[in-house]
Amino acid sequence: MPTLRDKRAAFREMHRSGCFVIPNPWDVGSALFLQRAGFEALATTSAGYAWSQGRADGRVPLPAVIEHLKAMSAAVDVPINADFESGFGADPAAVAKSVRQAVAAGVSGLSIEDSTGDPAAPLRNVADAVARLQAARSAIDEAGGEVLLVGRAENFLVGRPDLEDTVRRLRAYAEAGADCLFAPGLQDPQQLAVLVRALAPKPVNVLVGANSPLTLEQLRALGVRRISVGGGLARCAWGGFAGAVRALAAGRFDGFTGAMAHGDLNALFADRED
Repeated sequence: MPTLRDKRAAFREMHRSGCFVIPNPWDVGSALFLQRAGFEALATTSAGYAWSQGRADGRVPLPAVIEHLKAMSAAVDVPINADFESGFGADPAAVAKSVRQAVAAGVSGLSIEDSTGDPAAPLRNVADAVARLQAARSAIDEAGGEVLLVGRAENFLVGRPDLEDTVRRLRAYAEAGADCLFAPGLQDPQQLAVLVRALAPKPVNVLVGANSPLTLEQLRALGVRRISVGGGLARCAWGGFAGAVRALAAGRFDGFTGAMAHGDLNALFADRED
Protein backbone atom coordinates (compact mmCIF):
# COMPACT_ATOMS: atom_id res chain seq x y z
CA MET A 1 0.00 0.00 0.00
CA PRO A 2 1.47 3.40 -0.97
CA THR A 3 2.16 5.97 1.72
CA LEU A 4 0.62 9.42 1.59
CA ARG A 5 3.97 10.81 0.47
CA ASP A 6 4.05 8.20 -2.32
CA LYS A 7 0.58 9.23 -3.49
CA ARG A 8 1.43 12.91 -3.46
CA ALA A 9 4.67 12.36 -5.35
CA ALA A 10 2.89 10.20 -7.94
CA PHE A 11 0.20 12.86 -8.36
CA ARG A 12 2.76 15.58 -9.06
CA GLU A 13 4.51 13.32 -11.55
CA MET A 14 1.24 12.78 -13.43
CA HIS A 15 1.10 16.52 -14.10
CA ARG A 16 4.53 16.74 -15.72
CA SER A 17 3.60 15.28 -19.11
CA GLY A 18 0.90 13.47 -21.05
CA CYS A 19 -2.86 13.58 -20.48
CA PHE A 20 -4.95 11.66 -17.95
CA VAL A 21 -8.58 11.34 -16.88
CA ILE A 22 -9.29 12.11 -13.23
CA PRO A 23 -12.93 11.10 -12.59
CA ASN A 24 -14.98 12.39 -9.68
CA PRO A 25 -16.47 9.90 -7.18
CA TRP A 26 -18.91 11.18 -4.59
CA ASP A 27 -18.47 8.57 -1.84
CA VAL A 28 -16.16 5.73 -0.77
CA GLY A 29 -17.98 3.09 -2.81
CA SER A 30 -17.78 5.05 -6.05
CA ALA A 31 -14.11 5.87 -5.31
CA LEU A 32 -13.27 2.19 -4.87
CA PHE A 33 -15.16 1.32 -8.04
CA LEU A 34 -13.16 3.88 -10.04
CA GLN A 35 -9.86 2.76 -8.53
CA ARG A 36 -10.61 -0.84 -9.48
CA ALA A 37 -11.55 0.33 -12.98
CA GLY A 38 -7.93 1.39 -13.35
CA PHE A 39 -7.95 5.15 -12.83
CA GLU A 40 -4.71 6.34 -11.27
CA ALA A 41 -6.07 9.47 -9.56
CA LEU A 42 -9.49 10.68 -8.42
CA ALA A 43 -11.04 14.02 -7.57
CA THR A 44 -13.92 14.71 -5.23
CA THR A 45 -17.00 16.57 -6.41
CA SER A 46 -18.56 19.13 -4.10
CA ALA A 47 -21.89 18.75 -5.91
CA GLY A 48 -21.93 14.95 -5.86
CA TYR A 49 -21.08 14.80 -2.18
CA ALA A 50 -23.60 17.51 -1.30
CA TRP A 51 -26.42 15.66 -3.09
CA SER A 52 -25.51 12.45 -1.26
CA GLN A 53 -26.05 14.37 1.98
CA GLY A 54 -29.38 15.85 0.88
CA ARG A 55 -27.90 19.32 0.39
CA ALA A 56 -27.39 21.68 -2.51
CA ASP A 57 -23.90 22.18 -3.92
CA GLY A 58 -21.95 24.65 -1.81
CA ARG A 59 -24.12 24.09 1.28
CA VAL A 60 -22.06 21.44 3.10
CA PRO A 61 -20.21 22.83 6.16
CA LEU A 62 -16.44 22.55 6.39
CA PRO A 63 -16.31 19.92 9.20
CA ALA A 64 -18.39 17.51 7.10
CA VAL A 65 -16.23 18.20 4.03
CA ILE A 66 -13.05 17.47 5.98
CA GLU A 67 -14.45 14.17 7.26
CA HIS A 68 -15.43 13.30 3.69
CA LEU A 69 -11.89 14.05 2.48
CA LYS A 70 -10.42 11.89 5.25
CA ALA A 71 -12.69 8.98 4.34
CA MET A 72 -12.02 9.26 0.63
CA SER A 73 -8.25 9.57 1.00
CA ALA A 74 -8.04 6.65 3.41
CA ALA A 75 -10.21 4.35 1.30
CA VAL A 76 -8.13 4.27 -1.89
CA ASP A 77 -4.50 3.75 -2.84
CA VAL A 78 -4.55 6.46 -5.51
CA PRO A 79 -4.19 10.23 -5.04
CA ILE A 80 -7.30 12.27 -4.21
CA ASN A 81 -7.71 15.84 -5.42
CA ALA A 82 -10.17 17.81 -3.28
CA ASP A 83 -12.82 20.01 -4.84
CA PHE A 84 -12.35 22.62 -2.12
CA GLU A 85 -14.86 25.10 -3.52
CA SER A 86 -13.79 28.70 -2.80
CA GLY A 87 -11.61 27.76 0.15
CA PHE A 88 -14.10 27.78 3.04
CA GLY A 89 -13.04 31.14 4.41
CA ALA A 90 -14.30 34.71 4.43
CA ASP A 91 -10.77 36.04 4.07
CA PRO A 92 -7.29 34.73 3.17
CA ALA A 93 -6.42 33.87 6.77
CA ALA A 94 -9.56 31.75 7.09
CA VAL A 95 -8.81 30.08 3.75
CA ALA A 96 -5.33 29.16 4.99
CA LYS A 97 -6.82 27.65 8.15
CA SER A 98 -9.27 25.55 6.12
CA VAL A 99 -6.57 24.43 3.68
CA ARG A 100 -4.41 23.22 6.56
CA GLN A 101 -7.29 20.95 7.59
CA ALA A 102 -7.68 19.63 4.04
CA VAL A 103 -3.96 18.88 3.79
CA ALA A 104 -4.08 17.07 7.15
CA ALA A 105 -7.04 15.04 5.85
CA GLY A 106 -4.71 13.32 3.40
CA VAL A 107 -5.47 14.83 0.01
CA SER A 108 -2.83 14.98 -2.70
CA GLY A 109 -4.25 18.07 -4.39
CA LEU A 110 -6.93 20.68 -3.86
CA SER A 111 -8.61 23.32 -5.98
CA ILE A 112 -9.66 26.84 -5.06
CA GLU A 113 -12.22 28.62 -7.24
CA ASP A 114 -12.86 32.33 -7.66
CA SER A 115 -16.67 32.29 -7.68
CA THR A 116 -18.65 34.10 -4.98
CA GLY A 117 -22.07 32.44 -5.09
CA ASP A 118 -23.61 35.89 -5.62
CA PRO A 119 -25.47 36.05 -8.98
CA ALA A 120 -25.07 39.83 -9.08
CA ALA A 121 -21.28 39.63 -8.74
CA PRO A 122 -20.36 35.98 -9.41
CA LEU A 123 -16.56 36.41 -9.61
CA ARG A 124 -14.14 37.73 -7.01
CA ASN A 125 -11.93 40.54 -8.12
CA VAL A 126 -8.52 39.30 -9.17
CA ALA A 127 -6.66 40.81 -6.21
CA ASP A 128 -8.97 39.08 -3.73
CA ALA A 129 -8.77 35.75 -5.58
CA VAL A 130 -4.98 35.98 -5.75
CA ALA A 131 -4.72 36.72 -2.02
CA ARG A 132 -6.79 33.64 -1.24
CA LEU A 133 -4.64 31.43 -3.47
CA GLN A 134 -1.49 32.84 -1.91
CA ALA A 135 -2.88 31.96 1.51
CA ALA A 136 -3.60 28.42 0.31
CA ARG A 137 -0.11 28.15 -1.15
CA SER A 138 1.48 29.28 2.11
CA ALA A 139 -0.57 26.77 4.12
CA ILE A 140 0.48 23.96 1.75
CA ASP A 141 4.13 24.99 1.88
CA GLU A 142 4.09 25.12 5.68
CA ALA A 143 2.98 21.46 5.59
CA GLY A 144 5.84 20.43 3.30
CA GLY A 145 4.63 21.62 -0.09
CA GLU A 146 3.68 18.18 -1.38
CA VAL A 147 0.01 18.93 -2.10
CA LEU A 148 -0.80 20.16 -5.60
CA LEU A 149 -2.71 23.47 -5.76
CA VAL A 150 -5.23 24.04 -8.55
CA GLY A 151 -6.43 27.54 -9.40
CA ARG A 152 -9.89 27.79 -10.97
CA ALA A 153 -11.31 30.66 -13.03
CA GLU A 154 -15.09 30.20 -13.07
CA ASN A 155 -15.92 32.69 -15.88
CA PHE A 156 -17.52 30.12 -18.18
CA LEU A 157 -19.58 28.54 -15.40
CA VAL A 158 -21.09 31.76 -14.03
CA GLY A 159 -22.16 33.46 -17.26
CA ARG A 160 -19.00 35.51 -17.84
CA PRO A 161 -17.50 33.67 -20.86
CA ASP A 162 -14.62 36.08 -21.41
CA LEU A 163 -11.55 34.19 -22.62
CA GLU A 164 -9.20 37.14 -22.22
CA ASP A 165 -10.24 37.65 -18.60
CA THR A 166 -10.02 33.91 -17.97
CA VAL A 167 -6.43 33.84 -19.22
CA ARG A 168 -5.58 36.94 -17.18
CA ARG A 169 -7.00 35.39 -14.05
CA LEU A 170 -5.30 32.03 -14.49
CA ARG A 171 -1.94 33.65 -15.17
CA ALA A 172 -2.34 35.60 -11.94
CA TYR A 173 -3.26 32.40 -10.11
CA ALA A 174 -0.16 30.69 -11.47
CA GLU A 175 1.98 33.56 -10.20
CA ALA A 176 0.22 33.21 -6.82
CA GLY A 177 1.40 29.60 -6.59
CA ALA A 178 -1.14 27.43 -8.41
CA ASP A 179 0.48 24.30 -9.87
CA CYS A 180 -2.41 23.44 -12.23
CA LEU A 181 -4.98 25.71 -13.89
CA PHE A 182 -8.65 25.09 -14.59
CA ALA A 183 -11.39 26.97 -16.47
CA PRO A 184 -14.45 24.74 -16.03
CA GLY A 185 -17.13 25.23 -18.65
CA LEU A 186 -14.73 26.15 -21.44
CA GLN A 187 -15.43 23.70 -24.29
CA ASP A 188 -14.61 25.36 -27.62
CA PRO A 189 -11.50 23.70 -29.11
CA GLN A 190 -10.08 26.93 -30.53
CA GLN A 191 -10.46 28.69 -27.19
CA LEU A 192 -8.97 25.71 -25.38
CA ALA A 193 -5.96 25.81 -27.70
CA VAL A 194 -5.48 29.51 -26.93
CA LEU A 195 -5.80 28.83 -23.19
CA VAL A 196 -3.29 25.98 -23.17
CA ARG A 197 -0.74 28.00 -25.15
CA ALA A 198 -1.23 31.09 -22.99
CA LEU A 199 -0.71 29.17 -19.74
CA ALA A 200 2.17 26.92 -20.81
CA PRO A 201 4.09 25.28 -19.25
CA LYS A 202 1.50 25.02 -16.45
CA PRO A 203 -0.78 21.97 -16.80
CA VAL A 204 -4.41 22.67 -17.70
CA ASN A 205 -7.50 20.76 -16.50
CA VAL A 206 -10.63 20.52 -18.67
CA LEU A 207 -14.13 19.61 -17.46
CA VAL A 208 -16.09 17.30 -19.77
CA GLY A 209 -19.68 16.13 -19.83
CA ALA A 210 -22.36 14.62 -22.03
CA ASN A 211 -22.21 17.51 -24.53
CA SER A 212 -18.45 17.91 -24.62
CA PRO A 213 -17.41 18.28 -28.29
CA LEU A 214 -13.95 16.73 -28.02
CA THR A 215 -12.59 13.23 -27.48
CA LEU A 216 -9.76 12.26 -25.16
CA GLU A 217 -7.38 12.07 -28.12
CA GLN A 218 -8.39 15.52 -29.34
CA LEU A 219 -7.92 17.02 -25.88
CA ARG A 220 -4.52 15.34 -25.63
CA ALA A 221 -3.56 16.82 -29.01
CA LEU A 222 -4.52 20.28 -27.75
CA GLY A 223 -2.06 19.88 -24.87
CA VAL A 224 -4.63 19.40 -22.10
CA ARG A 225 -2.99 17.65 -19.16
CA ARG A 226 -5.93 16.33 -17.18
CA ILE A 227 -9.66 15.77 -17.73
CA SER A 228 -12.32 15.68 -15.00
CA VAL A 229 -16.07 15.11 -15.04
CA GLY A 230 -17.27 17.12 -12.03
CA GLY A 231 -20.66 15.94 -10.81
CA GLY A 232 -21.30 14.02 -14.05
CA LEU A 233 -20.98 10.51 -12.63
CA ALA A 234 -23.10 11.42 -9.61
CA ARG A 235 -25.76 12.83 -11.94
CA CYS A 236 -25.68 9.58 -13.92
CA ALA A 237 -26.32 7.65 -10.71
CA TRP A 238 -29.15 9.99 -9.71
CA GLY A 239 -30.57 9.74 -13.24
CA GLY A 240 -30.76 5.95 -13.03
CA PHE A 241 -32.29 6.15 -9.56
CA ALA A 242 -34.85 8.75 -10.66
CA GLY A 243 -35.86 6.65 -13.66
CA ALA A 244 -36.42 3.59 -11.48
CA VAL A 245 -38.44 5.67 -9.00
CA ARG A 246 -40.64 7.12 -11.74
CA ALA A 247 -41.33 3.61 -13.03
CA LEU A 248 -42.24 2.38 -9.52
CA ALA A 249 -44.53 5.37 -8.99
CA ALA A 250 -46.26 4.46 -12.25
CA GLY A 251 -46.70 0.86 -11.12
CA ARG A 252 -43.96 -0.58 -13.32
CA PHE A 253 -40.83 -2.56 -12.44
CA ASP A 254 -38.83 -2.11 -15.63
CA GLY A 255 -36.82 0.72 -14.08
CA PHE A 256 -34.39 -1.82 -12.65
CA THR A 257 -33.14 -2.78 -16.12
CA GLY A 258 -29.40 -2.26 -16.27
CA ALA A 259 -28.89 -2.43 -12.50
CA MET A 260 -25.73 -4.16 -11.29
CA ALA A 261 -26.20 -7.59 -9.77
CA HIS A 262 -26.15 -7.90 -5.98
CA GLY A 263 -23.41 -10.51 -6.18
CA ASP A 264 -21.23 -8.38 -8.44
CA LEU A 265 -21.38 -5.47 -6.02
CA ASN A 266 -20.69 -7.72 -3.06
CA ALA A 267 -17.68 -9.18 -4.87
CA LEU A 268 -16.41 -5.70 -5.67
CA PHE A 269 -16.27 -4.77 -1.98
CA ALA A 270 -15.64 -8.21 -0.46
CA ASP A 271 -12.13 -7.39 0.76
CA ARG A 272 -13.26 -4.33 2.75
CA GLU A 273 -13.15 -5.17 6.45
CA ASP A 274 -12.78 -1.77 8.11
